[in-house]
Amino acid sequence: MQVKIKAFFHDESNTISYVVWDNQAKKCAVIDSVLDFDASSGRTSTQSAQEIIEFIHKESLTCQWVLETHVHADHLSAAPFIKKSVGGKTAVGNHIPEIQKTFKTIYNAEPGFNTEGQQFDHLLEDGEEFQIGNTTCKVIHTPGHTPACVTYLIDGNAFVGDTLFMPDFGTARTDFPGGDAGQLYDSIGKILALDENTKLYTCHDYAPNGRQIAWESTVQEQRDSNLHAHNGVTRDEFIKMRTERDKQLAMPALLIPSIQVNMRAGDLPPKEEDGDRYLKIPLNKL
Repeated sequence: MQVKIKAFFHDESNTISYVVWDNQAKKCAVIDSVLDFDASSGRTSTQSAQEIIEFIHKESLTCQWVLETHVHADHLSAAPFIKKSVGGKTAVGNHIPEIQKTFKTIYNAEPGFNTEGQQFDHLLEDGEEFQIGNTTCKVIHTPGHTPACVTYLIDGNAFVGDTLFMPDFGTARTDFPGGDAGQLYDSIGKILALDENTKLYTCHDYAPNGRQIAWESTVQEQRDSNLHAHNGVTRDEFIKMRTERDKQLAMPALLIPSIQVNMRAGDLPPKEEDGDRYLKIPLNKL
């Protein structure tokens, strides 16, 4: 096949990052990278991202894109480090301003914080096509988990972010600001309307019932056996299930640091008067 895929599993956040490349043109994209973050000390490191950099060098690839499927609430993005190390344009769905406007208020971000998505090099529209080498890729707007979630369709492979997990784990939560269970159901419908053999790559896996970590399924497998959204589940049934389930879920451990970094395209908050950077903890807002 012309397109190849390499997955990188980040154990601390159960995140899967991907390098996707056109093997003829030797051009690649990085999808959903991770910046290591120790919440107890406030220290960041680039050890996990460095594995991706080393792989790109090993395969003699040129990085064209550093893509996000959405503004993640469970890990920090390493997009700035990836871009600085190997190049590539940072990109996310063009509904990112909705996220930024909401969380600028929640975090009381600095007055100069831009809420038009200008921290990213490119904002991708629903249905937009872009190239990785000679391979044409398509953007599908798949909101519900967040208003700005997108799926990347690349040569018979769909990178679905958090919209769908492996069939035995189900679907994304919708109780964050801007989430909507009805929209998520509709977005899942878009994905499951793809060819049955389309391979789906998820952004997280939690290995329920002790099975091995996995990240690849097919449209047909999801139609047949997704825990929450298999064939026959109605929109009303899904909304009821998702709403009730979300009420029982704890907030992700890295929710507070992740969003205030990821809404900046992975940049840390600006330095304050003492020359240091700080993450805020909004009290009684989330």
